[in-house]
Amino acid sequence: MLRACLSRFPLAALAAVLASAPLAAQTTTPAPAAAQPAAPPPLSVSGLIFGSYNYQLSTTPAQLANQNDNGFIVDRAYLNFRAPAGDRLSIRVTTDVYQTTEAAANAYTIRAKYAFLQYDVPRSPSGAAAFARLGILQNVVIEHIEGFWPRYLSQTAIERAGFFSSADVGVAAGYTLPSKMGELYGTITNGPGYTSRERDRFKDFALRLSLTPLANQVSTPLLQTFTITGWGYKGAIASSFVNSGAGQVGAVGKALDRSRAGVFVGLKDPRLVLGGEFAMRHDGGETGANTAASPRVETTTTGRVLSGFTQIRPFAFTNGTGKSPFGIVARYDRVSPSTATTNITTPPPSDNSYHNLIGGVFYDVNQRAQFALDYQESLASNNGLSAAPPAQSKGYYLHFMVNF
Repeated sequence: MLRACLSRFPLAALAAVLASAPLAAQTTTPAPAAAQPAAPPPLSVSGLIFGSYNYQLSTTPAQLANQNDNGFIVDRAYLNFRAPAGDRLSIRVTTDVYQTTEAAANAYTIRAKYAFLQYDVPRSPSGAAAFARLGILQNVVIEHIEGFWPRYLSQTAIERAGFFSSADVGVAAGYTLPSKMGELYGTITNGPGYTSRERDRFKDFALRLSLTPLANQVSTPLLQTFTITGWGYKGAIASSFVNSGAGQVGAVGKALDRSRAGVFVGLKDPRLVLGGEFAMRHDGGETGANTAASPRVETTTTGRVLSGFTQIRPFAFTNGTGKSPFGIVARYDRVSPSTATTNITTPPPSDNSYHNLIGGVFYDVNQRAQFALDYQESLASNNGLSAAPPAQSKGYYLHFMVNF
């Protein structure tokens, strides 16, 4: 009997151990927690502020109006807000604080510079990528040129000459070429620019192709950023007689041409920046009162801009680091508002060109702040006292710029 009990005991003990094993495993090794989805990146806030102290010189024998020949100015204060908006979607809103030129009581006011939704296509292994935008967005080429020229010193040549605004309301698409070879960017916009509401039913179409053919030439680092850009802008505006009126022969629904095109060549190295630009504009207009006694006549005006600039850090070429906080900046624009006209009774002279000249030195306080001491003038091409530029000016400036 004792032998029978002993023979049954190991079997019973083994059964008890096997039965308790799963329970022990559950109590000693907890199951892994379910994976939590990655949190979206937080709201990103950045900004840029720039301004100057300027001392204006008289361009005529008469004194400046109200003796307003010196002052401190905050030219712009941009606040950038970026945030994800779901899978592959993001938003950007940029506020623009600027000095008021309208008949308003306040000296500075705020408006939207950019406000768009962007959809990004995943980047391919070759580096190709694409995106689409909707809202207040970058115009075809001005921001691209500002990648070479410091905006805090002056607007780019074509923006300063009134070709078009730097931003507008519409849609845009961009494509980054494989292997860092450049990009393609196109827009369909209202046309008046981000500072004006839509004025008519016509839309403006623009396309830019920028190529960087030497981007992968590691043996020539100074030329890796060499960029050649071609762009075109086909715009239109409504006739001033679009709604007709008393005594007129009828409404005019035909658009007036507003076309531009240009070529930009640039080089952007920490030691040396070079840029050259040639652009043309073609503007349709009209004369007459659209009546039987004074018929409406279409006119055209063609103009052009030639610009060149440089930023050079001479000490960066001589020290071992290839860096220097000190640099020299220079730019020259030659603007010809009317090289040719048609159907204008008293056309402006074809040599009514003027120039913009900028020259000075700059210093990097750190990686985010820069100061510049410069001289600027906008005068008739012969340095005379004619009123060729939109606003003649000469002056000395102490500019500052801070990114944050």
